[in-house]
Amino acid sequence: MASYLLPIGAVALAHLAAAMSPGPSFLIVAKTAASGSRRAGVAAALAMGVGAAVWASAALTGLAVLFARFSGLYLVAQAAGGLFLIWVGLQIWRHARAPLPEPGAAKDLSGAHAFRSALWIQLSNPKVAVFFGSIFVAILPRDLPFWLRGVVLAVIFVDEFLWYATVALALSSPRARRAYARFKPAIERATACLLCLLGLRFVLDFAA
Repeated sequence: MASYLLPIGAVALAHLAAAMSPGPSFLIVAKTAASGSRRAGVAAALAMGVGAAVWASAALTGLAVLFARFSGLYLVAQAAGGLFLIWVGLQIWRHARAPLPEPGAAKDLSGAHAFRSALWIQLSNPKVAVFFGSIFVAILPRDLPFWLRGVVLAVIFVDEFLWYATVALALSSPRARRAYARFKPAIERATACLLCLLGLRFVLDFAA
């Protein structure tokens, strides 16, 4: 076990650095926490952890290798994710001027809804599987026991969840919520534009 601590720790650090970089996951968790409730924000963070574990599991079972061998399959998955991100961005733009609901008063901001929405965002980007595949090949030994693969998945889930839970808790405070409400149209339209641009890039990669 001791011989595996260093590579598992390296995977944890590499993944945490990637999770902390700005992207669609961060935007969705931040928006959910600031415009909804603390419960919804934590549910979104939980979804990010589950989604990351799903992609990591796929990479461990060879999906990243499959994507590398059949580039067309990867591009189709990427284009589908891109179209979904564009759709999400358009929905956010459409409702940018809607006032914030009172905490706990809106059904569409329930924990279950926040979890589902965030999970779809996390699963819309197949690049995550490629990322995990690359760091697993570079860091983990080939003879990694099956039970240690479970440890790796648990570490990735905890990494992702704790980071986004921290974001959710910070941005769901009353002060953060008031600031968000003040600048809601501008913040949500900027979020919508970023999501649409990222989705468009995915689609253009497919069309190229």
